[in-house]
Amino acid sequence: MTTAVCLEISAKRVFASALDWPGWCRSGKSEEQALEALADYAGRYAPVPRRAGIRFGANAAKDLHVVERTAGNATTDFGAPNVPARAEGAAVDARSAKRISALVSAAWQLFDDVVAGAPASLRKGPRGGGRDRDKIAVHVADAASAYARKLGIMGLRHPDAVRQAILEALSRPSKGPPAAGKGWTTRYAARRLAWHLLDHAWEIEDRTP
Repeated sequence: MTTAVCLEISAKRVFASALDWPGWCRSGKSEEQALEALADYAGRYAPVPRRAGIRFGANAAKDLHVVERTAGNATTDFGAPNVPARAEGAAVDARSAKRISALVSAAWQLFDDVVAGAPASLRKGPRGGGRDRDKIAVHVADAASAYARKLGIMGLRHPDAVRQAILEALSRPSKGPPAAGKGWTTRYAARRLAWHLLDHAWEIEDRTP
């Protein structure tokens, strides 16, 4: 089976995202580097579908098929995927919504486990930069609150309430357009949120002394 991939291309960076696997998303300086990084991270991503009870084929990384290219922007250059693919505006039926929500929930659980098992102080970057564990956890929670608003979820402050509301929103079928005006579609919200969770989970793992 092929893995459908969209490429988000800006002047400095290319993000490769597996459209059917929220959070399996990596970047590089070129299309080739981004696709290579995506393939390299298949093994690190595999625990997510396993936690969700969804089969992730052993050959998922061997046949990456680029189905769409989008123009990135300054946020892409900075280091975050920021442009929805056209395919992410498609309708989401009940079965797909349940699958999407399960994968995002599994990514969140993996992040929680990584935080719980990491030391408070993480190894710094080559120039001494980088947040420590607790600041990363706060940053991820703050980002989730911002993402919630993109799904039309307002007025919630407690991280657990935000999390539950997001997962419930993702689990509902959708006709495709964003739920909140200029907000995000279900498919793009899942990809962006799961990417953020896993990117920081893997950062913590990589920076653990």
